[in-house]
Amino acid sequence: MTDGLYPRLADVFPALATEIAELLRAEGQPLAEVVADLPYHGPCTCTATCINLLTAPSGSSGFSMIRLERDGMDIIWLSLDPSGTTITDIEVLDGRDLGPNGTAFIPV
Repeated sequence: MTDGLYPRLADVFPALATEIAELLRAEGQPLAEVVADLPYHGPCTCTATCINLLTAPSGSSGFSMIRLERDGMDIIWLSLDPSGTTITDIEVLDGRDLGPNGTAFIPV
């Protein structure tokens, strides 16, 4: 559940959130169940070319990562918090258009 300060990733990028959850379920990953409620903190601003979408405050990631594939190619990398219980950022590698700098229209 989000804290109300940030929109849910599933509201900002519904297709992406659904795809991540489906790929995680296919791998038997229990993290599939947290995707629907991940907050969206915006695009990472560490560099002008960073393509990560933050689902936790910057700097929250640990060293664990899940690589999601389609047809043998990595399409999404998920960074996890130090406990490995939630996703802290999402790197979309397949070139899909997420809008300028990873932003999207946020419905009100």
